[in-house]
Amino acid sequence: MSQVADLAAPVEEELLPPAGRDRWTDRLRRYVPALGLFVLVLVAWETAVNVFKIEGFLLPRPSVIAVTFLREAPVAFGAALFTMRNAVGGFVIGSALGILVALATARWTAVNEGLMPFAIAVNATPIIALAPVMNQWFGITNPMSKMSIVALIVFFPVMINMVRGLTQVDAGALELMRSYAASDFTTLTGVRIPNAFPYLFSAFKVGSSLAVIASIVSEYFGGLGPQDALGAYISRQASLFHFAEAWAAIIVACLTGITFYAVILVVERLVMPWHVSMRATED
Repeated sequence: MSQVADLAAPVEEELLPPAGRDRWTDRLRRYVPALGLFVLVLVAWETAVNVFKIEGFLLPRPSVIAVTFLREAPVAFGAALFTMRNAVGGFVIGSALGILVALATARWTAVNEGLMPFAIAVNATPIIALAPVMNQWFGITNPMSKMSIVALIVFFPVMINMVRGLTQVDAGALELMRSYAASDFTTLTGVRIPNAFPYLFSAFKVGSSLAVIASIVSEYFGGLGPQDALGAYISRQASLFHFAEAWAAIIVACLTGITFYAVILVVERLVMPWHVSMRATED
């Protein structure tokens, strides 16, 4: 019987698919439909422009945009670096303020009741309304005028998610800390802040996209040369009916936002590899 079992074991192992093969299969199932849809949209776009004879100054063909993108890439990516500096600077400022206010809000109820209405009001204010005000406060050519807009946009999601992470803690964990006579500071650093990390990084992911959007929109209101930043570059090209160049800059803006988002994902993996979402991704 043992010899039969020994002969059957290798056969069973050969029938089992390798873990690496399963991983690649899962990745193909995840990304191939999105890639196929993307290609289908480009083909439909190109076909519609050709069939309906749409003028290039209204809607350029994807092939024309691709050629223009390659030609304008040095200028567009140079403008993207300028825009990214404002986006990252505002993101850091807004995130830091959001975390500090969240710590105070979670600790003192009076602060929560006093600051929350103002935070909601700031979040409801459109970027277009904030940009002229910030330009007057800091100066239209001062980078802080753009960073402050980004900071205000990022502040609200970071603060809200951080407060949720600090307050929605498992009651058993808090009871365990009390049984050890742990101080409020020890409970904060040992339980509440680690619990808030997943909420915080969810806010960072949203804030990374909002930061790029706010930075580009704030650049529409002047103070920069047409080649200095993506917002000014897109506005300039669109006003001249150079829509292929404008679309090429929009592609660069998308790549900038995706890069920022990817950086947040990498930092998330490094900071909290213990979280269940990280283990699920690795599996």
